[in-house]
Amino acid sequence: MNWSSYFELDPGFLNTASLGVPPRDAFAELSVVLASWQRGRLAANDFDTYVDRARRAWAQISMVEPRNVAIGATVSGLVGIVAASLSDSAKVLVATGDFTSVTFPFLVQSGRGISVKEVPLAELIDSIDDSIDLVAVSSVQSADGRIIDVEELVRRAQKHGARVLLDTTQSCGWLPIDCSRVDYAVCGGYKWLLSPRGVAFMSVLPEVLQELVPHGAGWYAGEDIWSSIYGSPLRLSEQARRLDTSPAWFSWVGAAGAIEFLARIDASEIHHHNVNLANSLLTALDLPRQDSAIITLDRPGATELLKRAGIRTAIRAGKVRASFHLYNNEEDVALASEALK
Repeated sequence: MNWSSYFELDPGFLNTASLGVPPRDAFAELSVVLASWQRGRLAANDFDTYVDRARRAWAQISMVEPRNVAIGATVSGLVGIVAASLSDSAKVLVATGDFTSVTFPFLVQSGRGISVKEVPLAELIDSIDDSIDLVAVSSVQSADGRIIDVEELVRRAQKHGARVLLDTTQSCGWLPIDCSRVDYAVCGGYKWLLSPRGVAFMSVLPEVLQELVPHGAGWYAGEDIWSSIYGSPLRLSEQARRLDTSPAWFSWVGAAGAIEFLARIDASEIHHHNVNLANSLLTALDLPRQDSAIITLDRPGATELLKRAGIRTAIRAGKVRASFHLYNNEEDVALASEALK
């Protein structure tokens, strides 16, 4: 399938792990809404539809129920709810070098007694024991694309009575993961979900929802949003929406169409497409397969060679990081391999 026909972008964009590119139809829908805003033809509650659409589409991709999904603006803000709700004596296990939106919210809680144990990713699962209350880790590492075994992670955590918080920001949209298996799954939408920045999700298992204190509770977390915008008493939603924060309106317009687009495609097909392209580039460069949509290249002068050829990548942990998504094709692989050869 030629997925690139659904997008408008110049060849050589290999940087979805930093920011995704919207599908043509999603961008067009956002443009229409922006034009309506310019003409003063929008009402505040017009945006509720887009939030609902995005929530439902993300729930479908993540294999969870929409009622178990909260929305926010950033991953760290949602992780912060979990961190602030832990007991003072909680012990959290994290991976060395993981993205700080997963680790900082727990580290800042040290003043009240929460301790954070950091171990190499390869040792993380084996480090779960009865002393650990929560494991917080990215499903795919931002720096180099390494993938954790979610099934084994969950099995080990359940054996020792530990909760699991999984950040799927670098996987949701290309790597199928059943997030109903973890206590908390958080995700930023502006990378593989091809959405504007300002869109984030968190799924919460119903049995742990009441353990979370909605520290950012506001009008959008109400049981009936438009009847809970003034005064007391507290009347939050009984669903995960009780953790919602007020949405950045136009970001959610772009997110609705983009995530729905991805939800209509078989996740295994996206995974196959992305990983095959990444491995094709590695093979062309006589490098071992990494079997991830995110790969790293450690070659002298690679950054300048790729830039000179018009190929957009990123530098992470001192290496070139390239990432492949639906809009990429063999032309991008050829451009990059020729530049580096």
